[in-house]
Amino acid sequence: MTPLRIGNASGFYGDRLSAVHEMLTGGPLDVLTGDYLAELTMLILGRDRMKDPSRGYARTFLRQMEENLGLALDRGVKIVANAGGLNPAGLAGALRELADRLGLRAAIAHVEGDDLIARADELGFTGALTANAYLGAWGIAECLTAGADIVVTGRVTDAALVVGPAAAHFGWARDDHDALAGAVVAGHVIECGAQATGGNFAFFGELADLRHPGFPIAEIHPDGSSVITKHPGTGGAVTRETVTAQLLYEIGGPAYLGPDVTARFETITLTDDGPDRVRISGVRGTAPPPHLKVCLNTLAGFRNSSTFVLCGLDIEDKAALVRRQLEQAVGAEGISWTLARTDHPDADTEEAASALLHATIKTPDPARAKAFSRAGVELALSSYPGFTLTAPPADGTPVGVYRPEFVPQTAVEQVAVLPDGERRVIAAPVAFAEPDWTVEWSTGETPGGPTRRCPLGAVAGARSGDKGGDANLGVWAREEAAYAWLAHELTVERLRELLPEAKDLDIERHVLPNLLALNFVLHGLLGEGVAASTRFDPQAKALGEWLRSRQLDIPEVLL
Repeated sequence: MTPLRIGNASGFYGDRLSAVHEMLTGGPLDVLTGDYLAELTMLILGRDRMKDPSRGYARTFLRQMEENLGLALDRGVKIVANAGGLNPAGLAGALRELADRLGLRAAIAHVEGDDLIARADELGFTGALTANAYLGAWGIAECLTAGADIVVTGRVTDAALVVGPAAAHFGWARDDHDALAGAVVAGHVIECGAQATGGNFAFFGELADLRHPGFPIAEIHPDGSSVITKHPGTGGAVTRETVTAQLLYEIGGPAYLGPDVTARFETITLTDDGPDRVRISGVRGTAPPPHLKVCLNTLAGFRNSSTFVLCGLDIEDKAALVRRQLEQAVGAEGISWTLARTDHPDADTEEAASALLHATIKTPDPARAKAFSRAGVELALSSYPGFTLTAPPADGTPVGVYRPEFVPQTAVEQVAVLPDGERRVIAAPVAFAEPDWTVEWSTGETPGGPTRRCPLGAVAGARSGDKGGDANLGVWAREEAAYAWLAHELTVERLRELLPEAKDLDIERHVLPNLLALNFVLHGLLGEGVAASTRFDPQAKALGEWLRSRQLDIPEVLL
């Protein structure tokens, strides 16, 4: 049977606007997906909905469809996207109006049931602004089976955008766990767009052309195996390492939990399948867990920030002075300070001679948040020599706090709203299983001999990201001998030494020997999550590159 070619054209709300057109015109496709939602996006859409109840969806998707809906229909490409956000019915209605205005006949369906905000008190979600369960793929599959050309959803898992079309096309059953797990893995690889084709890749300098990376495609086979590729002639590259990097992105342990299946990441096999083609096979799956994850966002006051430029001599004393002055003006409570020593002695430019002092306030009082920036400006002629700010003052902004919650799968009713308006309730799974996190593996013999002090990045790649207040850090070795050394060397305690910011945190370590990889979860590194974090890198996107820059004694035979 011919594989099902599923492409991706969006990895986040704000991704390349032209990607939909590029994917539709770049080569053959059966389905085009778009991932527009993240924890932070749900907060942004929640604030939109507070201003206007008719909002709550990704409006850029409408613009993309205005330019490309006719093209997709002409080419027979189905569109599946989670751009519905908090209002999938509203987006579906807007798409129908758009199609009518353009004179197009499009069968438009949507999936709902994820939004639990009306039940927040019943479920104990105190103070919730948004509360959305991560639904699975079967609502999407139902819509496609009923003939939908476009399916928009609210909060489904990112991988469901791929699993749903594959399940509908191949007629998979709910207990075809291995096939479903294979599609979950393929979906995880392509969900973040160009991150699978060389974007944010540790060894980017080895890729020929990253000026305009192409977006990824998963060719799904009837057994759930797949080939990851991209349209010919597009930038970037698809290699085992670009795929490995994306597999490690924002995961936890080897059991990758989902509402339809638990995919066992330690069973993944990657093989080369030609230029810009990587085959994924061997993935095993088990029944899903009995609970659904819920993305819960609450409002927690207001925040504001200022960055002071400290140039030349007496950097520490200048920082201490402005801190005393600002805290005297607005009070010390809720203010965090970070001094970034970006300055160099005897510098040949003013910028190189300067350090940056970051001050951030979080407060329940919007007036105090606004007064914070004003108080900083008022110091301009009465503080340290060379006083300057990196940006003009701003009003405070609301602080959103994300936290995960869990509800029984049987407590959530997923509904597929078909193109003719019929509403079909999607039954919850009938079999559940608690995940097994163990992986049997031994490090084997580690390389010996003389060592050389080098950055870890000489032998290993990394990719990192956020899950609420936790950071995920995946590290992979470039060859098997290096992995034996890496797995022996990079323990939790060693990681704490290399990343002192994490020295007091609870850290998990998981081994994925099939990917020559380790995955760490650093609990609490990001505080209350991206929207509330005062950390320099609030989403931990560069955490992996910091680790790769750290110096270790590496066996010379690996260099």
